[in-house]
Amino acid sequence: MYDRILLPTDMSPGVDQAIDHAIDAATRYDAELHVLYVVDTDAYSSYPGDEYVHEFEGLEHALEQAGRDAVDEIADRTGEAAVPTETEIRHGVPHEEILAYADEADIGLTVLGSKQRSGEYRRLLGNVAERVAHMSERPVTIVKTPIAKE
Repeated sequence: MYDRILLPTDMSPGVDQAIDHAIDAATRYDAELHVLYVVDTDAYSSYPGDEYVHEFEGLEHALEQAGRDAVDEIADRTGEAAVPTETEIRHGVPHEEILAYADEADIGLTVLGSKQRSGEYRRLLGNVAERVAHMSERPVTIVKTPIAKE
């Protein structure tokens, strides 16, 4: 049914169960798993920098390395499950890059992790998973992970 499955990640706690779900789906459908990390350009373009780092280079590099670590960690897990995997790091607005990648790679299913938060929190901030689900013309599965109340 699905030849290519996309798993966008930011390695937040809400992604853990989505990783397992995506690996399981790729195994069941004998599909290739695409793991995508988007370096959020808004995160480093709004950073004022400091006198020791030229413009955004330090923060951008740190975010990119975090992304590389995230996709490599998932690729290690998919290797153990014998799931063929492609990894990608992109820079941009996360939901826009996820949607563009899904179109470019002809993704059949996108699996997104989401932290289950209160309605008030969601109304104030929104989230990437919600935007992708509403804007995608392709199937999207959102795997929710409850966040413990403090």
